Amino acid sequence: TMTYFQRRFLLCLSLLVLTATISFAQSLIPYQYDKDFLPAAFHRTKREALRQNMPDSSVAVLFSAPVRNRANDVNYVYHQDPDFYYLTGFRDPDAMLFLFKNPYQLNDGSTTNELLLIREPAAYRELWTGRMATATEIATLSGISTVRYTSDAANFDLPYSSFKVVMHLKLPQGAANDRQDQYEVYDLLKKFNDLTADKSVRTDDYKLEKALTRLREIKSPEEMVLLRKAVDISVDGHLEMMRMVEPGYLEYQVEAKGEYTFHYLGAEDIGYPSICGSAENGCVLHYEKNRRPLSPGDLILLDMGAEYHGYTADITRTLPVSGGFTAEQRAVYDIVLRAQEAGIRACKTGNAFREPHNAAYREVAAGLLELGLITTEKQAKQYFPHSTSHYLGLDVHDPGSYGVLEANQVITVEPGIYIPPGSPCDKKWWNIGIRIEDDILITPDGPENLSGKLPRDPEVIEKLITNARSPALETK
Repeated sequence: TMTYFQRRFLLCLSLLVLTATISFAQSLIPYQYDKDFLPAAFHRTKREALRQNMPDSSVAVLFSAPVRNRANDVNYVYHQDPDFYYLTGFRDPDAMLFLFKNPYQLNDGSTTNELLLIREPAAYRELWTGRMATATEIATLSGISTVRYTSDAANFDLPYSSFKVVMHLKLPQGAANDRQDQYEVYDLLKKFNDLTADKSVRTDDYKLEKALTRLREIKSPEEMVLLRKAVDISVDGHLEMMRMVEPGYLEYQVEAKGEYTFHYLGAEDIGYPSICGSAENGCVLHYEKNRRPLSPGDLILLDMGAEYHGYTADITRTLPVSGGFTAEQRAVYDIVLRAQEAGIRACKTGNAFREPHNAAYREVAAGLLELGLITTEKQAKQYFPHSTSHYLGLDVHDPGSYGVLEANQVITVEPGIYIPPGSPCDKKWWNIGIRIEDDILITPDGPENLSGKLPRDPEVIEKLITNARSPALETK
């Protein structure tokens, strides 16, 4: 019979062997399988552009997004902070980035103008969540010259008072604190707050955001490759939903068809919660429950976009569930379509950002006046209560200056008319909610509709829906 100490020894030896086996096995697995992420040169160029906008003798400090808890011991699928991803390409949690305006000597004696701290790979973590990147791999993927582990973070505590200004974004809120884990972003944030609490440290949470906003609103060619991919996947998902929509389905079944297509074609996620609203739900701007059954004569408004490598599309179509628009639905649809076309025409370099909205609003107001739904142009806001455009990119509502339209910006054009039950008009108009949205690239030669292959013409939409139901088509 083994003694207690012999059993303990064998247990420790087994754990060591298991850890070594896992470490060796994980070393054979690539950190990422996709080969079309943004290249290191992109991230390096963006960091350098940001550095050029930093004051002399300054440092910029950015944090990865916290892990968010869903319930008990289940977390939400992790999504990196878009600014952090933009500058580093790093997609995992518990990291911290330093950008120095001038070359800076770290406590370990090395000199650098950038430092990324990431979590050190550990076999026990990889057993549960998979392969973790090494510092060498992330240095290659991001182009960052100095990558170290957060387990050695104490050696990189900065004397923040030695900088003229410490720039940072609004600090993440609600980071979880595992008291047995010293290397979460919670601990990195706490250390940063402690070290910058002294009145001798000058901090600024405005200039860095302003500089990043300016960078991100102009899309690089590398970004457009991924954004076009996200849009193309989204268009295919919308086409599949057009082919299946029919009375008797439920909103969530239509949603499932679109999101299945997104994932099947390579999207990692949706860019935002899918909006699939039929009848009265189509009049709710950000309706997300998606539980109502579809009935004959309904409209269904589908506002859905895929996210590919961080970049998201944002597309909306409104479909007649029975395959054909009623006279009232068609009259309102035609107004929205004219408004969208006017808004897209206004997407020209040099125009004010607000001009596509102004152009769309004029068309909506004129159309509603003609139908007798309003008596003054100002009243159109009751049925068209939102803006027509926003920037698009790593965020579905990407940051931007909202000043003048410039080449290589991507914006949405999405006018809508919503007539919920109880509206001050004839009941025949109630439950008509229509939005048409496309993603527009601003170019020197005029607007390019990135999602333009998805039908908007009401007759084309009707034919697509009805033809998809024909027995002849089903037998092919």
